[in-house]
Amino acid sequence: MPEDQLRAGHIPADLYRQIPPGADVHRLVIVQGAPRSYKGPIVLTLVIAAGAITVLLVVAYVVQVIAAAAVAVISASGGISYTINRRHK
Repeated sequence: MPEDQLRAGHIPADLYRQIPPGADVHRLVIVQGAPRSYKGPIVLTLVIAAGAITVLLVVAYVVQVIAAAAVAVISASGGISYTINRRHK
């Protein structure tokens, strides 16, 4: 395992080239960064998508309510009438 090799003092070649000349390899501490977590960007993407869908649904509902109210006001004032005709055979 890489951790066991580092504990035993075996340094990989790519890290060995980065050690400054004259450094004591037995007193050297090698720090590795944690692997990147993709949980944050995935959650952010899902929240943005859910928010966009919610906004679109609210806008569609508001447009529907405004259109229904406009048709009701115009119908009540006698300015427009809407009739559905079904043709029977």
